[in-house]
Amino acid sequence: MIFQDQYQQQRIEKGNALKALGKNPYRHNVTKDTSTQEFLECYEYVAHSELKRDENKSNTVVGRIKFLRHMGKAAFAKIEDEHGMLQIYFSRESIGEEWFEDAKKLVEVGDIISVTGFPFVTKTGELSLHVKELAVATKSIIPLPEKFHGLQDKELRYRKRYLDMIMNADVRKTFKIRSKIVSEIRHFFEERDFLEVETPMMHPIAGGANAKPFVTHHNALGVDRFLRIAPELYLKRLVVGGFEAVFEINRNFRNEGMDQTHNPEFTMIEFYWAYHNYHDLMRLTEEMFDVLLKKLKLPKKLPYGEIEIDFSKPFLKISFSDALVEIGGVPREILDDNAGMVAYIKSKGFSVDEKLGHGKLYEELFDLFVEEKLVNPTFIIDYPIEISPLARRNEEKPDIAERFELFIAGREIANGFNELNDPIDQYERFAKQLQAKNAGDDEAHEMDEDYVQALGYGLPPTAGQGLGIDRLTMLLTNEQSIKDVILFPAMKPLNENDELTIKENEELK
Repeated sequence: MIFQDQYQQQRIEKGNALKALGKNPYRHNVTKDTSTQEFLECYEYVAHSELKRDENKSNTVVGRIKFLRHMGKAAFAKIEDEHGMLQIYFSRESIGEEWFEDAKKLVEVGDIISVTGFPFVTKTGELSLHVKELAVATKSIIPLPEKFHGLQDKELRYRKRYLDMIMNADVRKTFKIRSKIVSEIRHFFEERDFLEVETPMMHPIAGGANAKPFVTHHNALGVDRFLRIAPELYLKRLVVGGFEAVFEINRNFRNEGMDQTHNPEFTMIEFYWAYHNYHDLMRLTEEMFDVLLKKLKLPKKLPYGEIEIDFSKPFLKISFSDALVEIGGVPREILDDNAGMVAYIKSKGFSVDEKLGHGKLYEELFDLFVEEKLVNPTFIIDYPIEISPLARRNEEKPDIAERFELFIAGREIANGFNELNDPIDQYERFAKQLQAKNAGDDEAHEMDEDYVQALGYGLPPTAGQGLGIDRLTMLLTNEQSIKDVILFPAMKPLNENDELTIKENEELK
């Protein structure tokens, strides 16, 4: 049996004792007419009245006991629901002597209870609920951690998010803000006549981004499928079909490493806008941040860890090559010389693959010397075409893509560009990507002939962008790890010998 700990067995016995009393410890049809927050707001006037109570009122509140103190013939408790904490008081006189004595033995911290009573103010001045009826709604078998201020072990918090949320109200607040962010982004695009759509999660060809996919097997069709790394190619098919402004908020999956900013399953918004260009996208992105900050009631200057981010418009725009020189300190004279770039990287103590192409070396220089310095919102524009296989070429500089990435706090937040709509050029780029894949690049694009055919019917001049919801939430909630903004992040499996299991057992007792 799973619940073999002596404390858990004691709680099971108390649940059985409640059943013997005719009080089901796992009730249904439990209703509440008032949240903790509503109770405190509604009866604030009681604190200023002469009697310090209003026995003519009656409300039912349901919450989890977070604190319980017995004082002979009476008891105080703190109960918590989704909205906050409320102090309650009950006694032999208020709920009956027999039930009070039983409750002293059988009701404890962690239990979810339903209480009905009136508002009053204690001698210490705290607005509370004077209980007239008390019932157990759900008996808690596993004791909560003893620390009232919350569960502290990070690994345990991620693995047992339900316990994390019970013990840490700030965690629930973070995920409420995340939900608000998604909702406001959705409204933002809907108000601008974008159509929300849903595209497949399982793809016959892994495409839309340079990333290693997860592979699954479709039994009915007898074929392998790839969990999507990006919805891009399907969304652009919809633009070919006649939708001029579309967006999707949904999951992507990339079979890559995990760190503070990467989780194999993550959420993005991607949107595509016909008859607009990537400069329009940058203006739209600035506007979106403006709206989000206002809706979330956040200032233009936000703390993030030990730094401050200034979201004032306009955001800085600088070309990829200028950023290498002006921000990264890379000598401009080596930017046209592959051997010079390799030598420079090595001179700074880093290793580098000498076989990398020109654009890939630019990317290495950027990752090493520029990215972490981009604190305030910065659009890096005009990327090398070699690392932008789906972006449109600049007509005057064919080795440059009409593309940008938005960086904030040293991290990429968004990627956008003018879409390549020349089917011949797209086919040739896919062919080069396929060569790279056959040479060992697991993240290179596959050849997607159906997408090329779709372009053959005509993709209007279109700009498209993807923006990471998880990283955006990190910024707006001042969280340093992506695990803190994903309800159930990916975690390494545990076994009996793992050190964390020992920590967990110690902390839960």
